[in-house]
Amino acid sequence: MSDHRHHPGHHSGHHHGHVPAADFDWDALAAHLEREAELRAPAVTAAARWLRDLPGRGEVRRVLDVGSGPGVIAGLLADAFPDAEVVAVDQSAALLERARTRAGGRLTVQQADLPEEFDKLGEADLIWSANAIHHLGDQQTALTALAGRLRPGGLLAVAERGLPLRYLPRDFGLGRAGFQARLDAAHEDGFSTMRAELPGATEEVEDWPAMLTRAGLTPSGTRTFLVDHPAPLARPAREHLHAQLARLRDQLADHLAADDAATLDALLDETAATGILHRPDAFYLSAMTVHTARALPA
Repeated sequence: MSDHRHHPGHHSGHHHGHVPAADFDWDALAAHLEREAELRAPAVTAAARWLRDLPGRGEVRRVLDVGSGPGVIAGLLADAFPDAEVVAVDQSAALLERARTRAGGRLTVQQADLPEEFDKLGEADLIWSANAIHHLGDQQTALTALAGRLRPGGLLAVAERGLPLRYLPRDFGLGRAGFQARLDAAHEDGFSTMRAELPGATEEVEDWPAMLTRAGLTPSGTRTFLVDHPAPLARPAREHLHAQLARLRDQLADHLAADDAATLDALLDETAATGILHRPDAFYLSAMTVHTARALPA
């Protein structure tokens, strides 16, 4: 997060592949990040309502979205907490400008290089961080730093990983059945490579409630929210899948079997009826898991 190539500002499906962390350019992915967040918006809205209704909540005057990217989720948090100051926090000035533009005055933005500048964030009653902590080498230290930004009784909500995206049946008539599971396996190898290359990389058993407890907080519940866009899929979602598959083709080119690479190329064919832009069986299904914990009351 101190370098935008290690930046947390994407609420995405983690398609890191085998691309080194230093090669990421999140600014260039702004439109992609925005589309993906919009597809996940119903789940995020449900999660925000759940956070709002959790027992023990006091007045929420300030909300931080740490790793906000282009600000889609920060806007949804502003909808859920209309009386609070909502702050989109990111390293990228370009993404924050996009957040400012789309928000129409509903939120403020704050540029910060993390982990070095956690202290710049100020205090908050609610901190949201989605698919961001895994872009920092020492995840436990990052959680502890965020916990230190909470006001007494404040809530930290961390959304990490969940379930991988599914967009076609197991056997969809191209290549060997189980294509997406094999892409997942290649992606997991790439994710581990990405984590290992981060500055200060520290291995951690990713038991998020336990990690939140070690950060000095009291776990207050975990819940999973479904992202479900059934077939037939609308054109914007198809275009997003096409862009995502194109990125995977670039990232995993050297790590796929020849038949799976051919299947991926067929899905990317913009004119074929079997391509992802035209298939009647394409859908968009994943799950987002949110872990929460509270600071001690005053």
